[in-house]
Amino acid sequence: MANVFTLLIFSINFFFLAFVSITSYIQKVLLYPDNMPVELKPVSDEIMLVTLTDESATNAFDPEFMSELDVKIRQIIEDEKIRAFILTGTEKFFCAGANINEFRKHYDKGTIGKWIKQMTDILHPLILKIRHSDTIMIAAVNGAAAGAGLGLALSADYRIASSGGKFAASYFSLGLSPDGGTSWLLPRLVGSQKTRIFFFENQVWSAEECLEYGAIDELVDETMLIQKSIEIANKWGSWSKASRSSKDLLDFQENNDLESHLKLEQRRIIDAGFTSDFSEGVDAFLEKRKANFN
Repeated sequence: MANVFTLLIFSINFFFLAFVSITSYIQKVLLYPDNMPVELKPVSDEIMLVTLTDESATNAFDPEFMSELDVKIRQIIEDEKIRAFILTGTEKFFCAGANINEFRKHYDKGTIGKWIKQMTDILHPLILKIRHSDTIMIAAVNGAAAGAGLGLALSADYRIASSGGKFAASYFSLGLSPDGGTSWLLPRLVGSQKTRIFFFENQVWSAEECLEYGAIDELVDETMLIQKSIEIANKWGSWSKASRSSKDLLDFQENNDLESHLKLEQRRIIDAGFTSDFSEGVDAFLEKRKANFN
């Protein structure tokens, strides 16, 4: 009887420890893994910090990494509780783009076209998802952003850099043309001719030059980069869902004629007028207080 009791206690302890281990694994590795190239850290219930770890930030854009980044950012965007997220890199790199060794390997194997298509088939829809979503994205540019990494930085709604931040053209030195939306997004920030010079001169812009040209919105001390990004994320994320969804109106106006754009604005504002956030905004104005949007 004593042996049965001992065995029972042992079994209970074993399954309890196994349950704790599995739960810990899920929380640490699947939800917020420290050993993965893309780390997620909740700043609050409504703000998420996304960090490209050392390896991925420097030179590890490959389909596996792109798939992980795609999945995690889409999870953030589709989470109704999260209003904004911050994307940053590690040490000297925000994100340096593709692995040049992979370019060479796939070129020699004759699979370069398939490989580039596989990469851009993930990256380009992700950039569209970011631009068209009502989730605010802040790029905290801590270091060099090049190639597709530059596209990620430019796709953000607000860009803050520290003194180590840099924007690098990179494509032409490899005999390539731009991707990641860089040839569409950058001219809308700095102008067509400045972009032309950037690419054809294969330039690298310092953080100070990025600010001067309008490629970033703010330059802060390195120690304040994440804190300032959180402040902007909280401020911009505090607006209603309908207000935040006007992000893509600002993109559409580049391609729409005025008549088409007015019709789109009309549809959007009518839809917004039926929301509880609109009711709250009206009440807050009449009551002379700050609105609290859901």
